[in-house]
Amino acid sequence: MDNKTGDSQDTPPLKGVVVIDLTQIYQGPYATLLMAKAGADVVKIEPINGEPSRLRAKVGRGSSLSMLMLNTNKKGVTLNLKSEEGRRLLMALVKKADVLVENYAPGVMDRLGVGWEVLKEVNDRLIYASGTGYGLSGPDRDRLAMDLTIQATSGAMSITGMPDGPPLRAGPAIADFLGGIHLYGAITTALYRREKTNKGALVEVAMQDCLYPTLASNLTFCYNSDGKVPPRVGNRHGGLALAPYNVYRTNDGYVAMVCVKEEHWRNLVKAMAAPELLEDERFATNVLRVRNLAEVDRVVEAWTSSLSKDEIASLAQLHKVPCAPVRDLTEVMNDPHMHQRGMLERFDDEDLGEVVLPNSPLNFHGTPRIKSTAMPGLGEHNDEIYSQWLGLAQDELDALKTKGVI
Repeated sequence: MDNKTGDSQDTPPLKGVVVIDLTQIYQGPYATLLMAKAGADVVKIEPINGEPSRLRAKVGRGSSLSMLMLNTNKKGVTLNLKSEEGRRLLMALVKKADVLVENYAPGVMDRLGVGWEVLKEVNDRLIYASGTGYGLSGPDRDRLAMDLTIQATSGAMSITGMPDGPPLRAGPAIADFLGGIHLYGAITTALYRREKTNKGALVEVAMQDCLYPTLASNLTFCYNSDGKVPPRVGNRHGGLALAPYNVYRTNDGYVAMVCVKEEHWRNLVKAMAAPELLEDERFATNVLRVRNLAEVDRVVEAWTSSLSKDEIASLAQLHKVPCAPVRDLTEVMNDPHMHQRGMLERFDDEDLGEVVLPNSPLNFHGTPRIKSTAMPGLGEHNDEIYSQWLGLAQDELDALKTKGVI
């Protein structure tokens, strides 16, 4: 990365940053997607047969929507790191790179002979980023980790679900994507430091570590109840400290509503056209409403169930009460607001046809959003990267393909 380019503000902030992407599934690919969408040159290196997300697909050149979502705006090559020639090629690429990102299990890259201790000698300015489930150190380092298992061991699953039901996982892959976001943050922070020190670094993010801060409300319950285990509370506040705070039935679906301030409660009472509630001592303060949670929810749902979710949301907006309709994914995918902001875009994929893809949530004002480009086919850019970057002749490329190196 050149820190003397004199780039103007409308230049993507990571333009000129070269990223070697050895990631797979969700966590790592999301971190490198954010980098690509910020202007970095990302080269995704896959095994000869492709990464697991590609292998899940059954159509065309190997597209699936999740694979496409996380791998647009990258170039793709294949490389067999179990071969000596493959390792030499990776080291040659690393010499030209600013960042290498991997989310293999701890120790895999070391066993292949291309871990941090080796690659830092190849390029002392390299930012080597590792995304794992439990981290590169500690007694749980080698435990197998997936989003589901991290939700379980982090405690997140224990507080998710209804009071009389079993622990539930959150619907979204929260551990994977929180891990990817933090990995992006670690990489860009390390790049910033490198501008001052001119030295590379090893940075790591563990998915379990990323989930712990999200438990703030529930951990507060622990402290306020002398270590009592927080219950599963369904859609109520995790610390049982706010009321109303729930999902309420309407005549055509549900709305989510919360009153954080006393002003919100007073505004809700106005929206409900029920001024008598302000005189009810059970509801006079948030503390009292929490003590009478069931009655608060009964009163609120008696009102919401008489109207549609959009009518409730509109009334709440008019009276400045935090509230939103519970939407299905089809509604969200076609959300005019997100499309107008450029967060969602319609994309014509060679295999899947027209799909809706997310842009980066990182919005750099003054810099145009980078439009999505096609996900690379397996090994699509082998010739370009290995010939233009490393100077290999066509006969050398042919030989490497024959030997199963690329």
